[in-house]
Amino acid sequence: MQTMPAHAAHHDDREIETLEEFDATVSARGTLAGHRVQAVDLTDRTRELLTTDTAGAVFLGCAMREEAAAKIRTDGALVFPPVPDLPFDPYRGHVYSPDELFESLADGYEATPDARAYAWFQHTKADRDIYASMLRAVHDDSVSDALDELLSGARVVGVMGGHAMARGTQEYAGAARLGRELARAGFTVATGGGPGAMEAANLGAYAAPFGDEMLTESLELLAKAPNFTPSVTHWATAAFEIRTRWPQGGRSVGIPTWFYGHEPPNAFASHIAKYFANATREDGLLARSNAGVVFLPGAAGTVQEIFDNATPNYYESRGEPTPMVLVNRAHWTEKLPTWPLLRSLARGRSMEARIALVERIEEAPEALKRLGG
Repeated sequence: MQTMPAHAAHHDDREIETLEEFDATVSARGTLAGHRVQAVDLTDRTRELLTTDTAGAVFLGCAMREEAAAKIRTDGALVFPPVPDLPFDPYRGHVYSPDELFESLADGYEATPDARAYAWFQHTKADRDIYASMLRAVHDDSVSDALDELLSGARVVGVMGGHAMARGTQEYAGAARLGRELARAGFTVATGGGPGAMEAANLGAYAAPFGDEMLTESLELLAKAPNFTPSVTHWATAAFEIRTRWPQGGRSVGIPTWFYGHEPPNAFASHIAKYFANATREDGLLARSNAGVVFLPGAAGTVQEIFDNATPNYYESRGEPTPMVLVNRAHWTEKLPTWPLLRSLARGRSMEARIALVERIEEAPEALKRLGG
């Protein structure tokens, strides 16, 4: 069974991301000098802040009382106060959970933090305000930092595919079985975090610890809300009903973007690294898929991902080329003839031994193992 390393085990020991870490550091070291405190509510830690050295420390989005803030500034610490009235925390220390992004779903999707962040993005994107673009950049950088900590030491397989694949179809069931098999083989499944093929792979990873019948039953239940249109609320509620019925599923990662705001994130990824900048998200997803990528049938977005992945493999700019497995011959040789171009690019280079085209989803895990050496 796949395990994702425990969070925060690998971050810089000067980074403090929870109240527990704050208390432990103050009691063990007696100093906060040079530390980075990220999005921790310190309203009830005034005494500690007043009596502890904070020279050269940086406090990012930490709520605190004014006297504490004045004292630590005098110490020479930098204080970036929380930003009022934002639907997201730009300084967050952890990636998102489905519960966090879909909070208030009972009041309709529009009420959720996910929908509110997208509305803010739409509103601020048009007016080119440097302040808003800085907040988006800081947020995305914080998410990348949290994602690196989360995935440290993990063997990550990316599963790419389109959002159009509906629940209740054979293709969706196949993508879910792929996610389950990869998770059971010890890989951490990472997807673009959206609906369709992405949701199916995250669902499969969620199903990995349960008996096989759990996935069969889940697929039947989800088929009643096949798409996120016309109602995201209805679509997402069906997923949370599965999570409630089978709690504590397997872990996986979704890496979606508010750039495609009409596409909600799926609730089966246990960890969601959501970005404002799609380019950062695309590159981050592929760069972290260190054990290879499986490409299911998709359209322009998936084609783009194939070549975004092929380029560093071609130049070996990230070291050894990583395995690439394309699924469905007709799709990738006739409908969108990506495979012939990929094969021509790879000819005579070390990536040639790391690419494969298979007919059926079921063949993908074996192909990954073979290509991974």
